[in-house]
Amino acid sequence: MKLHTSTEDLKQLIERVTEYTLDMDLTWDWPCGVAYYGVSRAYEATGNKIYLERMVAWVDEYIEAGLPPVWTVNACAMGHMLLTLYAETKEPKYLDLILSKIEYLERDALRFGDRVLQHTVSAKNDFPEQAWADTLFMAAYFLLRAGVMLDRKDLIDDALHQYFWHINYLQDEDSGLWYHGYNNVKQNHMSGLHWARANAWGAYTMARAAHGLPEAYLYPPMMHIWSSLRDQLAAIKKLQKNDGLWGTILDHPDAYGEVSATAGIAAAMIVQGNPLHGKYVRQALDGVIANISDTGRVMNVSGGTAVMNDIEGYLGIDRKWAQGWGQGLALALLTAALEDRQVEERRAAADERVQTQTQTNQTNPEPSASTVVEP
Repeated sequence: MKLHTSTEDLKQLIERVTEYTLDMDLTWDWPCGVAYYGVSRAYEATGNKIYLERMVAWVDEYIEAGLPPVWTVNACAMGHMLLTLYAETKEPKYLDLILSKIEYLERDALRFGDRVLQHTVSAKNDFPEQAWADTLFMAAYFLLRAGVMLDRKDLIDDALHQYFWHINYLQDEDSGLWYHGYNNVKQNHMSGLHWARANAWGAYTMARAAHGLPEAYLYPPMMHIWSSLRDQLAAIKKLQKNDGLWGTILDHPDAYGEVSATAGIAAAMIVQGNPLHGKYVRQALDGVIANISDTGRVMNVSGGTAVMNDIEGYLGIDRKWAQGWGQGLALALLTAALEDRQVEERRAAADERVQTQTQTNQTNPEPSASTVVEP
């Protein structure tokens, strides 16, 4: 996408944000799941073994101290890091935890309608028959990644099933934007507002799903995902603010710019790979970087947000503190940008080698057989 932030600057930013994230006092729940997903992406993009070692040390200490006795849909976000740890270490204890989360989602998690995962944040029936966009990151994308890693088509099919129904429930077909949640009991979208971070959960996980599923075109629901993502990003790009951020309510002109949503949306654009999104990504990247402190704290991230009753509820959410999801989504953007730059640099290097070889051949042409003089 011809990003103007250098590879070295991106690596330094990733290191700064990762170090801050690893020093946060996070617990085994979804904020940590998103944060450590970002750290695992930092490891994958940079190869920095320190990130891997610190995640391993943290998980091992947590296992020793005692894990939560009951899983929730949101807490399954911790599975993302476990997939990375197992892929790198092949430690059976990490696979056991992955399988326990899969078993919970497949057998015990509350579902409604056509086996759609209900959004849950505790052992209670928190939000009866409600689908939230958050669930795509916390559970569906985890199931998809696990299915690919473990070669389990049943998990891939269930993950794509969740995408299919969440798109149907949450995307506004007229505007292309996503609602925060859907209430199947009342058959409505509750507040009916286009919350930016909900759109980020949808866009980022759809882009990653399309990118990470081998032979994705053989799965019919993927056509649904590609079309949904195309229309969603086409709508979102028009709503970007002058500072590169997107408002916490995308189509509300007075909504403040929210950094975690901006990071997730811009990361989705990079992964999707539409070259015409380059200018929006560059502006968003600048806007996010401007909100990263010298210590690596990602600023202007809205706090935990239920499906609020009205616009005032969303605009009143606090933005003072660092949040795990802000750190993780910022790392999702920075790592996607780094990988994009590295691809561009490899392509440029290859083009330069071809050009140099062509010039050499023109300067020193090989003699033809007809002009060779015998001694």
